[in-house]
Amino acid sequence: MVRRVWREDFRIIGYYTGLVTIGVGLLMLVPMMTSLVFREWASALDFAISVALTLLVGYVLALASRTRSTPGLTHAMVIAAGSWLVAMVLSGVPYMLSGHMKSFLDACFDTMSGFTTTGMFLLQDLDHIAEGLNMWRHLLTYVGGQGIVVLALTFLIGSTGGAFKIMVGEGKEEKLEPNVRHIAVLIWRISLIYLSVGTVVLGLIAMANGIKPHLAFFHGAYIFMSAWSTGGFAPYSQNMLYYHSSAMDIASMVFFILGSFNFALHYAVWSGNRREILRNVEIVSFMITVLTTFSLVCLALMQRGVYPNAVALFRRGFFQLVSGHTTTGQSNIYARTFVREWGPLGMLATTIAMAIGASAASTGGGFKGLRMGIIVKGIATDIRKLLSPERAVVTGHYHHLHDNILSDGVVKSAAVIVVLYVLIYAVGAIVGMAYGYPMADALFESVSAGSNTGLSCGVTQAGMPTLLKIVYMLEMWMGRLEFLSVFTLFGFIATSLRSMKLRKVAV
Repeated sequence: MVRRVWREDFRIIGYYTGLVTIGVGLLMLVPMMTSLVFREWASALDFAISVALTLLVGYVLALASRTRSTPGLTHAMVIAAGSWLVAMVLSGVPYMLSGHMKSFLDACFDTMSGFTTTGMFLLQDLDHIAEGLNMWRHLLTYVGGQGIVVLALTFLIGSTGGAFKIMVGEGKEEKLEPNVRHIAVLIWRISLIYLSVGTVVLGLIAMANGIKPHLAFFHGAYIFMSAWSTGGFAPYSQNMLYYHSSAMDIASMVFFILGSFNFALHYAVWSGNRREILRNVEIVSFMITVLTTFSLVCLALMQRGVYPNAVALFRRGFFQLVSGHTTTGQSNIYARTFVREWGPLGMLATTIAMAIGASAASTGGGFKGLRMGIIVKGIATDIRKLLSPERAVVTGHYHHLHDNILSDGVVKSAAVIVVLYVLIYAVGAIVGMAYGYPMADALFESVSAGSNTGLSCGVTQAGMPTLLKIVYMLEMWMGRLEFLSVFTLFGFIATSLRSMKLRKVAV
């Protein structure tokens, strides 16, 4: 039986959503200050208006819904899913005010893409936007990778009894520390340390490639935030091709591989448990699937004679494939060149890599290596059971931070999520084909959106059908939050409407 929805439920959801919204408003101060530093007065005004509007909405929600009640699991899921929608809409305001968007839907598409670390964009004339807006684009992916709820937990919400539940609703369910605020602070500490190192390294490479010093370190920060968050944005429309630098490609690839790993794995290694890298089922799964899909890419590229030597093949092929597998979406190949030169096999291998994706509780998307490892081990265990005597007790195990028993429930949960991902990939592909796009292109673009990768074969552009934009936005949102919190939000809305009808009947 589904419980009825009461006024206190709305107060709890409104209060915590308001706090998350305030966090987004405060975050907008960073691009506003960037615009002031570069004397971009129009852009600074755009962000000043956006900050005021976002803080107003956040404070009104929080004050009107003030409550001391602790969120339950249902509240937490609704807050996590709903906060992303509110943040998407309000974060689109500076985009729209910039004059670089054709419609507010396009602005929301780009902010959803940023927060979900997808990296697709519809923004017009990217090469000539203000530095403040460029900062905002990359900051969205950086904060989205860590989680906007994690941001609010760190600075605004604190260690309430329901805080960890909200964090789980956003897909961060590794309990690194007993105190939930400590978990949030730890995630940000790891990310900020890497940000400092990454900005310096990439900034120096940018300087060595002729970019002016005052811009080089901004570029370093942008590329790092994009790589670490597996977000895929870049300051220019050519993406990584703009730099024509092997060093920039390699450094960025190191950071996006690190960003695709589980935060708990980073914590384990930082705590001295370096053997975890070799034993963890996600890392083993990642290595196997990378080698398998890259072998297919090499076969495709060698058959077609795309690159003149092994070095060129590795620089373009391995970067593109691993960028897809980690769901980063940075690219050193033009979209249409990719389709034309890589052919069906190369595109298929990249599509499979994107679908599998990164690690659980990381900045990446896709099925996740943990689920793939669990499903494969589950199949192997079932085969062992069939080959063993009837009375034999056969149990499977997997190592993820510690040794775990492979129960039927764990395998079933992993399989259900994978099926849901396959379903949204298929829906997006069918809608794309209905609009006349070739099957390979439609499937590639749908998987890229649903796995939060952002690589494009040319389908995603401002002129594409409105329905397809909406479908991709839903794929990004559901894929990033891994379905449960989104389904809970839909269920909560349906239950609320039903409760309202029952009250009217009672009156």
